[in-house]
Amino acid sequence: MQRAGTRRLRRPLRVVEAFVLMGITVATVFLASVFGYGVFAQDETDSTGDQAENVIFVLGDGLGPAHRDAIQLSKVGPYDRLTMDRLPYQGMVGTNAEDPETFVTDSAAGATSLATGVKTYNDSINVDNGGDRLTSIMKQAKAQGKAIGVVTTSQVTDASPAAFGGASVPDRDAQSEIARQLIEDVKVDVILGGGEDYWYPEGNEGAYPDDPADEEVSQSNRGNLVNRARNLGYEYVSDPADLNGADSRKILGLFANEEMFEQNPEGEGDVYDPDPTLPKMTRKAISVLSKDPQGFFLFAEEEAVDEMSHNNNGRLMLKSGRAMDRTVSEAKFYADGNDETLLITTADHECGGLTVESIDDPEYPDESGGNEGNENANLSTEDGPFEVANSDYQMILDWTTTGHTGVDVPLTASGPGARNLVGNYENTEVYDVMAETLGFPKAQRTASAN
Repeated sequence: MQRAGTRRLRRPLRVVEAFVLMGITVATVFLASVFGYGVFAQDETDSTGDQAENVIFVLGDGLGPAHRDAIQLSKVGPYDRLTMDRLPYQGMVGTNAEDPETFVTDSAAGATSLATGVKTYNDSINVDNGGDRLTSIMKQAKAQGKAIGVVTTSQVTDASPAAFGGASVPDRDAQSEIARQLIEDVKVDVILGGGEDYWYPEGNEGAYPDDPADEEVSQSNRGNLVNRARNLGYEYVSDPADLNGADSRKILGLFANEEMFEQNPEGEGDVYDPDPTLPKMTRKAISVLSKDPQGFFLFAEEEAVDEMSHNNNGRLMLKSGRAMDRTVSEAKFYADGNDETLLITTADHECGGLTVESIDDPEYPDESGGNEGNENANLSTEDGPFEVANSDYQMILDWTTTGHTGVDVPLTASGPGARNLVGNYENTEVYDVMAETLGFPKAQRTASAN
């Protein structure tokens, strides 16, 4: 693998070498001005070099290559690009886990690799295969005096925000312990999303009533963690209408029992309408974190792409994907005004084995389409048709599984260090680039988590 650390010259190398060897500075300046390369002509996004003060990391859980294509078609049509796909640097990221049973990752191992630079087993949150704790990039940022925040449409204690947020547990299901670590050990400054049930003990409903029929009940085994957060100086928000008015530098906002949506197959109680929206939570988090003079690290996740893909629910996968792209727009708006901000958007893995098709052509029939009686009917299921924006076209989404797959996922980035994310590489290298760009030493393993 070769990283794009420098720009490629567009003139024969021997010509440039000759100028350098002859020491003709005037000729170098001439080439730089005429042909647009050299030290006098860098891309605008490279103008600050490779050192960042801030990082905004937007994760689309389960967002594979076909997901991005389908979201593009549904939002801007076949000839335009999403905001996330307009970021100038692009790479492809390997997602495989180091699990004794399978190489296909879950979100815990995938996010841990992105956040710590270490491969591990599925279900692990920042714990390696030897049982040692790992230090996440955001925990390092906090130790360096930066403000940090996690924003998600999932539970704030779910796998990806837990891993980036710096918790360390051998099993991702220990969500109340994750909550405790986020506020007590790591001291994450801004925490916004769902998952109230893991912050209140049994019998204390909190702001969102228990719903045993949907297995949504308060279940903290670490006591009342909302009260604990208040005692630690957090401003607690549970009403979405109150988020804008929150004026503390430390905010905990919980806006649902579990996820901020209902993941089900289409027409079976499926709902995607988070309140507040992911873009709004991201905008609020940036406004709070950016007040820190030493910079910040924000992790923002759209979880519904994954959950809707697990249910082969194309309609709400597309809707949540469009919300994710608006979130990237919020992050880009800030990054465009602050040239010390590295913006990254990618996924932890692909979900659903998705492909995008046109309406079936009788000359080239679909291999299954879920059509009863077809000998290949059970190989995949068609979903749609869906309208293609700014056109008269329609598209079909074709799923091959309700689980995760091992395909590489796209990454796009802008800002300092982003050019080092070009190419094809493992997810652990994303951590390496972030740490180098922030000027952090590579994190070390710490005491055993067992």
